[in-house]
Amino acid sequence: MMARLGDIAEFINGGAWSDKEYTNTGIPVVKVTNLKNGTVDLNEVNYIPESSLDKYGRHMLRKGDLVIATVGSHPNLVASAAGRATIIPSIAEGALLNQNALCIRANSEILYQGYLGYLGKSDLFQGYVKSVGRGAANQVRIALGLIKEFSFELPPLPIQRKIASILSAYDDLIENNLKRIKLLEEKAFLRYKGIVKEEKLEKHILSDFGDIITGKTPSTTIGDYFGDDVPFIKTPDMHNQIFIEQTDQMLSELGAKSQGKKFLPPLSLCVSCIGTAGVVGITSKPSQTNQQINSIVFDEPKNVYFFYALMSQMKEQLDALGSNGSTFTNVNKSKFENMEVFVPNQEILNEFAEEFEAPFSLILTLQKQNSKLREARDILLPKLMNGQIEV
Repeated sequence: MMARLGDIAEFINGGAWSDKEYTNTGIPVVKVTNLKNGTVDLNEVNYIPESSLDKYGRHMLRKGDLVIATVGSHPNLVASAAGRATIIPSIAEGALLNQNALCIRANSEILYQGYLGYLGKSDLFQGYVKSVGRGAANQVRIALGLIKEFSFELPPLPIQRKIASILSAYDDLIENNLKRIKLLEEKAFLRYKGIVKEEKLEKHILSDFGDIITGKTPSTTIGDYFGDDVPFIKTPDMHNQIFIEQTDQMLSELGAKSQGKKFLPPLSLCVSCIGTAGVVGITSKPSQTNQQINSIVFDEPKNVYFFYALMSQMKEQLDALGSNGSTFTNVNKSKFENMEVFVPNQEILNEFAEEFEAPFSLILTLQKQNSKLREARDILLPKLMNGQIEV
């Protein structure tokens, strides 16, 4: 049967509140910028005090809600925001949705919420969103009324449940792997904090531990410089990835060789230093970065695990180092390589590496598993949604 989305679903706009209402603890607030890589990144969120729940409770998210970004860059762009669809995972249940995003929730007996979530990710819905967005390339708005007008062929409820069950099995495995990764990362952070508290630390500068490489973008006028050979890392690629496995853009072998001194070997540490400073990631294969990232190529590669924990705690210091009295952070190579850090002796660093080499190796394995799970799910999704595969 044909259905109009506005007739069978509830639409809840994100809330609007002033910066003065934010606190350091309380109920997390999910913004469009937190909707990354098909999930919700809660590493950098603001909070609303629990006392404000009576006022803003309508904007609270549930697991399985479909959230659509309604404002952002054009959907045709690689790093688009407008139209981005996210199915809320359990880690974001109970968070509040901020403005410029829309929560869609089934409120009819003929629409299953699990199916609605995958409908939002389908080519059919995403194609419709691209057609109704209005504005310039860097600022598109999708009107609520037009989303309500989206019409589609709605299969019977048992079919909806089967489709959602097949696809959610992949997402459940992905979410479980993400939880395991988070626990392994937190274990490393906890051990790092114990060392800082209990051991004698020595003052160093970052360049004491290896070469500092500032990335560069090859000439964009030469199309042959871009391809699928070498990961080209930008700050958005580093979110939700301890090891930077997936990048929106790749360089060709020719493009990478045009700036051969910018190569980073595996187990280099990338740190964003312009704009959003303090995002940290580890290379898992030979890579290059753009100019917003400084990287450490360690003399002792196994030191990367300790410095991953250390630099993950240095956002405030990086902001202070690169502010120059403005709100825009810019930590150049000279400032970065001379940045002071307090580090234990090499024996303690070796012990840390020995303890966490296996856990970090497991993190990389889990990330690779998730990539394969997402790939399999994304191949199945359109075939299930358009009836190419019967259930």
